Formats: sequence, C-alpha cells, structure tokens
Amino acid sequence: MLAIDRHRRILELLRISGSLRTTETSAELGVTDETVRKDFEILEKRGELIRIHGGARRPTRSREELPFTERQGIRREEKQAIARLAAGMIQANETIFLDASSTALTLTEFLPEVPLTILTNALNVFTALEGRPNLDLICTGGLYDPRSRSYIGLLAETSLKRFNIHRMFFSGSAIDLERGVSENNSRQAVFKERVIDHAENVIVLADHSKLAQKSSFFFAELSQVSCLVTDPAADPTFLDAVRLRGIEVLV
Repeated sequence: MLAIDRHRRILELLRISGSLRTTETSAELGVTDETVRKDFEILEKRGELIRIHGGARRPTRSREELPFTERQGIRREEKQAIARLAAGMIQANETIFLDASSTALTLTEFLPEVPLTILTNALNVFTALEGRPNLDLICTGGLYDPRSRSYIGLLAETSLKRFNIHRMFFSGSAIDLERGVSENNSRQAVFKERVIDHAENVIVLADHSKLAQKSSFFFAELSQVSCLVTDPAADPTFLDAVRLRGIEVLV
C-alpha cells in the first residue's frame, strides 16, 4: 500500500474511532509498527492527528480555531485571575510583549499605571491600549490574520530584531511536560517561537484546561519558559513537575 493510501485510511479510521493504537493500525494496514509510527509523525506535522503513547488521536477543536470573540468568553473568571496576577510582575519602563491570545488581551485591563513600551502583533491589544498616555505602543505589522485579529509572517518576525523584550506574556493551546508549549495554528507557533528568541523573561498564561495537553505545533520547550501563571484548578502534581524543571509557578 502506498503512503498516500495509508494516510487516507488512517484518517478514515481516526474519524470513525477518534483514536488509534499503533499495533492495531499496523495489522489493519498490513505494515510494520515502525511504518505506522512514521505515518503518524507525518500526519501530526500536517495537523491531521496528535500522537499519544502507543498510538494517535484526533485533534479536538481548540479554542484557537474559534473566532476571537468566542474565545474571549471562555473561562473568563480564570483569565481575569491569571491576568491580574501576571500584571503584578510588570515594572516601570519595561518593554512588554503581548500576543494575540484572549488571556493577553485580558491582561491589558490590569496593566499598572507606569511608563511602559508595549509591543504586540494583536490588533485587539493595540486598540484596547490606544490613548493611554503612559504607554508607547508598537505594532509589529505583517500579514493580517482575520481569525485571530493579529499580524504574522515574515514582516512581523523581522520587526522583532529591533527590540529587547523584558517580559513576553503569551498563551498557547496546550502545555506538555516533555514536549513543551504547542499551538493549533502553525503560523502563530512560528511567530511566537521568534518572539521567545528576543525575550528575557518568557511567561506563559494558561488556565488549567491547557495543562498536560498537546496540540499540533510545538514552539517552546519548558526550558525556555521563565514562569507559568495558571488558576487554582490546575493539577498540583503537574505544577510540582513544572517547578522541578526550575520554572516559577504562580497560581
């Protein structure tokens, strides 16, 4: 069976059952377990599935696939608690990066009244902060993505070279202890990876539902993260494991 036919059959089986075991799939296709694992790896890179121990599962419809206005209303209380705590880390005259996540937008409600430079690729963040006299606002520009209301692509990435970012505040679709932070949108993942290269402190804002999860595109290892800010419903065992990796955890 050709690879393209195997991939088509794997996706068909995945739509039916929601998850697959490597050994069962290899028997179904008449190939080795190693061949199936390689097929899973290829399909994961395409965003068609998510590999798990011993098999693969169908990607769930993540919040990043929802329109921004819908995402903004999900877990609103948790986002406010996380944003309020994160804002307490900010000091006067820092350069702060805020991504296009709904949690970062919530953070704009709690920014301290001190002089700051705010760098963002998010139109919503820029609009929310427009007119504040104590802020210097800088938008990366770039290719406009209407679903996330943000700018991405080469132009946005290139603009980052001019800045030293004291604190980067961002979210993602999921956080896994071994593989790190992931996104459902590949272009957003690439952009955030570039921002991390220019940030002194990398701060992940993630409610409990994103912990111990995987999405399609990984862009940050946990070793690159300075701090995780989450809510009280987060699994204490997971948070202890994060702390053991030398990462500050705020709840």
